[in-house]
Formats: sequence, C-alpha cells, structure tokens
Amino acid sequence: MTLRELDDHRVTELDKVGSTLERRLASMEIETVLDVLEHYPRRYHDRTNRAEIAELAVGDEVTVDAEVKRIRSRPMRDRRRTMVEADVYDGTGLLRVVFFNQPYRAGQLPEGTEASFFGRVEMFRGRRQMTNPVVDVLGTLDEKTGRLVPVYPASGKAEVHSWQLSGMAHAALRRTRQRGFADPLDEAWLRELELIDRTSAYWGIHRPETMSDALAARRRLTFDEFLRMQVALVARKRAVEAEHKGIEHLVDGPLVRRFLTGLPFALTTDQERAIADVAADLAKPAPMHRLLQGEVGSGKTVVAVAALLTAVQGGYQGAFMAPTEVLAEQHHLTLSKLLEGLAVADQGSLLGERPVRVELMTNRVTGAERRRVSEGLRDRTVDIVVGTHALLYEGVEFARLGAVVIDEQHRFGVEQRDLLRSKGGDAIDAEAGTATQVDVLVMTATPIPRTAAMLIYGDLDRTELRMLPAGRAPIVTEVVGPSPLERSGVYDRIRTEVQAGRQAYVVCPLVEESDRLQAKAATEEYERLQREELTGLRLGLLHGQMTPGEKEAVMTEFRAGGRDVLVATTVVEVGIDVPNATVMVVEDADRFGLLQLHQLRGRIGRGEHRSYCYLLADPTTPDAEARLTAMVESSDGFDLAERDLEIRGAGEVFGGRQSGWSDLKLGRLPRDEPVVVEARAVAERILRDDPDLSRHGQLREEVEDLLGEQVEFLFKS
Repeated sequence: MTLRELDDHRVTELDKVGSTLERRLASMEIETVLDVLEHYPRRYHDRTNRAEIAELAVGDEVTVDAEVKRIRSRPMRDRRRTMVEADVYDGTGLLRVVFFNQPYRAGQLPEGTEASFFGRVEMFRGRRQMTNPVVDVLGTLDEKTGRLVPVYPASGKAEVHSWQLSGMAHAALRRTRQRGFADPLDEAWLRELELIDRTSAYWGIHRPETMSDALAARRRLTFDEFLRMQVALVARKRAVEAEHKGIEHLVDGPLVRRFLTGLPFALTTDQERAIADVAADLAKPAPMHRLLQGEVGSGKTVVAVAALLTAVQGGYQGAFMAPTEVLAEQHHLTLSKLLEGLAVADQGSLLGERPVRVELMTNRVTGAERRRVSEGLRDRTVDIVVGTHALLYEGVEFARLGAVVIDEQHRFGVEQRDLLRSKGGDAIDAEAGTATQVDVLVMTATPIPRTAAMLIYGDLDRTELRMLPAGRAPIVTEVVGPSPLERSGVYDRIRTEVQAGRQAYVVCPLVEESDRLQAKAATEEYERLQREELTGLRLGLLHGQMTPGEKEAVMTEFRAGGRDVLVATTVVEVGIDVPNATVMVVEDADRFGLLQLHQLRGRIGRGEHRSYCYLLADPTTPDAEARLTAMVESSDGFDLAERDLEIRGAGEVFGGRQSGWSDLKLGRLPRDEPVVVEARAVAERILRDDPDLSRHGQLREEVEDLLGEQVEFLFKS
C-alpha cells in the first residue's frame, strides 16, 4: 500500500473508532489511517526488563511478576478519593504497590491473585514501592506484558489516550499485513544505505520486539522525511535552471565600477567574493537564486546594491523587499545615500543622463505619491524600488524588472518569493518561447545553521559573509542581575561613555507581539530613566506606534548626536547604523531569543571605540540561562545560530509551516545532520539519473503529496 492510499482511508474504518473518537482525533490533526501511522511513539516502556523484587533498586523501571499477599482500600484525607495499598511477593521479597483514586483495584487484585506489575521503584518511609503501576493479571494476560510498549503523544484536552493510539496503530498495521507497504527505495538503495524496508520500519516503530528494532525503524522513517524534502528542493532548483530562461546581464558595465570605486571604505575579502559570486550568476542565462548569509554588520547591503545596479546598467529595474516598513524605510535611506552622484543614460535629458532614481513603496505610501512611484515603475524612470510585501500587490507593475533582493527572507514564504519573481514584466526576451524569471538574491542577517539552511533554502546557492569590516572594536558582553547595586554600574557606564562624546541604546522587553504594549513599556522606561538613573542626559524615544516621520526625525537626531541615549523597542533590531553608539542595554534580556539578542548587540561596535552590551536579566528557565551564557561566550553569529538550534529545536527555528517545507515528525536538528546530508546526496543522484522520476513513481507521488500545488513545474520532462 502507498502512503497516498493510506491517506485515502478515514480513521473511522479502524475498529472501535466511532464518531465521538473521530471528532477528538480530528482536534489532534489525526483524520486518516496515514495520520495514525505517522503519529509516532514518543518513547517506550520496556516491559521486557523483568526483575526479582530482592534485587530492585530505587529508580528502576521494571516489570515484576508477583502474588498479592495483602490488599486494603481506605479513603484519603479529603474523603472524596480512595487509596488502595497491596503487598506483593515473588519468592524473593515483598513490594508495596499503591494506587491513588483507582478503587476498582481492590476488586481486580484479591489476595492470591498473580499479576505482572510495571512501574518505577520508589522509596517511601523506608520501604520500596511502586505508585500507580501498570497491571496485567496473569491468566487474563495482556498482550503488552513482556514487551516494549509504545507511549504516544496524547491529549488530555481531547480525551485521547496513549493506549487508544497504540490500539489504532496496531489495527492499521494488521489491515496492511497482507499487502505490506510500497517502498520508494529498491533493494540496491536499501543495501547501500543500510536501511530496513518500509514495512519493517512501520511495524518496528509501532510494535518493536527490541529497542534495536525501534531505532532501526526510526532511522529509516527519518531518512524518508528528509529525502522527500531534499528531492523537492533539488528538483525545484533543477526545474528553475532548466525550464526558465534568465537574463544575461551586463556585469562589467561602468555603473557598478563607479559605485564600488566611490565607496569610502575598502571591501572585505568576503564582500569581494560575494560580489563575484553574484556577478557570475547574473551573467548566466539561467536565473539567479542565491542566499547571502551575513554576520551582523558584515556589509551585505553593498553586495545587494551591486546586484541591483548590475540590472540597472543593462536597462532593467531592481526591487529590494524588506519584512517591515521600518526596515524598508531604513534601506531606502541607506540606498539613497549610497547612490548619490551615480547616473544612468537617458536620451531624453539635456546631458544624456539622469541620477539613479530610488523610490519607496510601502502601505504608508498612498495617494499622489503612490501614483507617482507606480507611474515611474511603468515608464522605467524608477530604477530601484524599496518596499515591503506591498510590492506583491496588484497595481504595482514593473516595466522591466531584472533583479530582486529579498532581505530577511526567512520571514517570507516560498509562495511569496515566487509571486514577486513572476512580476518580471513582458520586456524580458519573451520571444524565446520559454518561461522567463528575474534574478533573486535572498539576504539574511540571521545566520542559519548549515543543516537548517539545507532544508529551508535547499533550492538556493549560498554565499556567506563572516568577516567584519576593518577597524571594528570588540564588544564586551555581560549579564547583569536584578540587584540595584549591579545595575547602578550599567548606568555609570552609560554616563562615562556619554561624557566621552558617545551614545547608548536602552531596549525594552518584548512584552508580547503588540506595538501598543511595547510602546507603553518603552514610554514608561523613558520617563523613569529621565527622572532617576539618567537624569540630566538627553534621552530620545523610539517605538512602533510612532509615525514614519516621527521615527525618522528621532533617528536623524540620534545619528547626528542630538540625543545621548535612545530608549527603544525592538524596532532598532536591524538596519540601524550609528557608529558612535557604544553601549547597548537590553532590559529583561531573558525574554528575547538568542539571535534577536545578537541582532540588538550588532547595533553597537560599528565604530572604532570599545563597546559594551549589558543583558539585564533574572532567568527563570534553563533555556533562558543557556541563551544568555551563549551571548557572553560567543560573538560569532554562525556559532550562535548552531547553539540556538540546539536550545530551541528545529520546529521553532523553522517557524510557521510553509506548505510542507518543514514536514518533520521524527527528524530533529542538529541531531540528524548526517541524515540530512545523506538524503541530499541520494536526492541529487536519483534526479541526475531520473530527472522526472518516471522510474521512481512512488517517490514522486510522495513529494507531490508533501508540497501540494507547489510541485506543478518540478517534474516536467
């Protein structure tokens, strides 16, 4: 049976699943037989571990076979509940077993009954005992006795229990026994990869005889998860390269040369290599799909501008998309300054050229200004447009879009990326008869662990910027506890730096996803600091509830040195560049994510002076403690990304589900990194020999079911 077939059978076809249980299972997203089989056990109770009572040690989780010698039932102190106590004997010693609020046990286990008791051994008042053990009465022996018993993720809210899920999985396996499971990998692949077949894997994970059976099953099914994703990503990359004609850009034109030679600083080796990578992509007839991962402050924007100007110097337009309006406004300001003095050819002007025109397009750009920018995009007088997802909307049309830069792409879905890329206009060599696509550079300031990048961005080529520009000062990072004495040193440091002519940030906690609440927190802290610790200093306030004009006025004043300290919410997380700022204070730092803390720290240390990052925190969880420790120990964003993956797990790193792209039920990162790498290599080999998967129909079907409508163009022969 194929997975698609199993998905066509409703869960009600299994024994003992009626309409009530069907509704409860649906709340857990278990609706088909396939859902049941892919709801995997979380762990196993090892009831094969049988022991004699005399040799039991506290903490052992074991099964003992014994006779009930004495049993009694008595009410508990609240008089509403009952406790049943029994002493059981196996010929080597006595063990006390206690059942809370299970009065029926007194009738189930009369004196003389022989039973199997499974549980954890505890010590209570000098006696060994088991509390609420699992009981199988010998003679009416439960099939679970003497074997590994799977424990499933259950739901108290839905009233669905592990034993019900176990029974359904077993029923599903029995129904498939005659036909078995169709396997997308043939015998040769299984031998090479040392994997068990899929039938053995499903039986082994739900009904293992030994722990080695369960481990072999988990390895096979984990590999299947990663293989489906990698086949989809490799096929996507190949399809784009084969099916879509790109633009062969002019990469050695004068505009990019003038831009690079006019920069007031020297490029790092990493920046030079990244610009060369991008130029090589842009020169090819296939469309560019490249991920530019950059450390905080590593100079990604210069690489992005070089890419956009490559398009502009050949007569095309560029688009720069950011995830928030604040960041889009910041990028617009940055690009406008970087491109001052640069001109492009214009036959209609008196001098035969005009300045490179950069415009902003967000939801806040309305009315006459929006019409002016839209008209410029249509008549090609706008060369580069910076915006948010507003660039995806109907009504924003380009005359000749040639290159797109997407910043912080992990906040966008695959579908949004495709939608923007499809807005290339009709001036791109349409007569060739093949689909055309613009070039896309995806840029992220949040370093992504290598393995996670293989899953999220597996259809993109990757370039990393690890080097920081010369002259950057080191940053001292300290965690500061809640005592007033400790915190007074932080404010002393701010005053010392301000007296030396430098500036500071104070960032308020992420109360919750609410601009209004964050604004309130920042405003209250701003007023308190003015009255107390920082009285006499010139404080500024910045938060998400302010208008774009108000925010820009505050930032302009801060950049110009008109304010000593900027009290802000996380709107300063990315894109803000004030080299004179040398102190970053993060209030309630244990509420922030690790990479968000790294981004905030990246706002300082951008000049030549030594900088200080103070994390004000009183962590209450091991994860928060681990995040703060990592910040003190490392300033390498790529190292912190790996640590973040270990602390949070892949599910959190991937964020919201993107139509199956993070379809991991068993796979875990970084634990399964070797499996990801192996699956990638297998996917590439399979698609090299069988590009449309005509000889791997089962695998193709599973990838199609994983991705849904996104899969349409992947396997065109």
